[in-house]
Amino acid sequence: MKTEMMSANYAAARAVVSARVEVVAAYPITPATTVPEQIALLNEEGVYKGEFIRVESEHSAMFACIGASSTGARAFTATSSNGLLLMDEALHWATAARLPIVLANINRSVSPSWNIHVSHDDSMSKRDTGWIQFYISSVDEFYHTIIQAFKLAEDERILMPVMVNADGFVLSHTLSTYDYLEPEEVDKFLPPYNAPHWKMDPQNPVSHGNIVFPEHYQEFRYKMHEATSNAFTVYEEVEKEYNKLFGKYFGGPIDCYKCDDAEIIFTSQGTIAAEAKDAIDELREEGYKAGNAKIRMVRPFPVEHIRKLGSQVKAFASFDRSVSYGYGGPVVNDIRAAMYHTKHRPMIKSYIGGLGGRDMTVPDIKEVILDTFKAVESGELGPEETWHDLR
Repeated sequence: MKTEMMSANYAAARAVVSARVEVVAAYPITPATTVPEQIALLNEEGVYKGEFIRVESEHSAMFACIGASSTGARAFTATSSNGLLLMDEALHWATAARLPIVLANINRSVSPSWNIHVSHDDSMSKRDTGWIQFYISSVDEFYHTIIQAFKLAEDERILMPVMVNADGFVLSHTLSTYDYLEPEEVDKFLPPYNAPHWKMDPQNPVSHGNIVFPEHYQEFRYKMHEATSNAFTVYEEVEKEYNKLFGKYFGGPIDCYKCDDAEIIFTSQGTIAAEAKDAIDELREEGYKAGNAKIRMVRPFPVEHIRKLGSQVKAFASFDRSVSYGYGGPVVNDIRAAMYHTKHRPMIKSYIGGLGGRDMTVPDIKEVILDTFKAVESGELGPEETWHDLR
């Protein structure tokens, strides 16, 4: 292991090398462009030894990965925003075919209006495709989570694709340190992929994806749901092994900070969760018992983890960097649903902000948390959601 300084996009390209990915298919879109650009360069230099396929659209990129994965190859792609939306049909195909593809999505606002900066609307709109979804907050976490994602996806109990999300420009084009692992080191953790049930092979032809009548279709969907739900147990094993080998642990489905005695817990995804730690430290110095829960895994949603946190706090201050139009923040509504069938129901305050790359500073996060403290003291929940920093 050696420490290097790169952007999250370049680190993602290096994760492809470390994980010995056999096929990468990609189409450029800001701010994800430098992921395939760097992979192409590493391919030309002989550092990345797999196949790099230049396609004409993101739709084709995902279907090329589907074709590669169907033959038993380890496959990867990267995209952003409207590119992810163009993949929609293929995203559903990948999950239904039970293919362990890994996708690095560089979160970007969906246009129009034209904006190339971060919102989580692109990936949040794909929560029901069946892809396991992670949201990360550092270059180092991005690199290592991509490697872990292959181990998780390829586990026989899972066999579902994984999307690892990183905030556009905040991470994608920002230099930071990360700890690089040579492929020979990763081999100890991630063996070559061996498709356990089926793969396309001219020497052993199979029929896959054929017509399924009503008496069987539902069973296929249940098995997808069951496999995705297994992600908590399997990922716990993956992180434990990774930590033992490389000393890296990022907190599981939810990374908690000073939550043990917290009265109010701030929840968020991505880089805002990293900023929140500084806000929590300052609030603690000012006498407020606040904690921070970075929700790393949004699908499957960590219901039991949320319920455990909710059983010991007065309120959640839940922050979303995306909108489910007409119904508020997508993650806060998952939290509300998780807490519905529980004896102790904390107050759940919803905040939306940081859209289109608008900055969320430590004072902004403190303002959100202090607003929740005031609501607890007064007993008044207030509006259904608060759009932060609307002036």
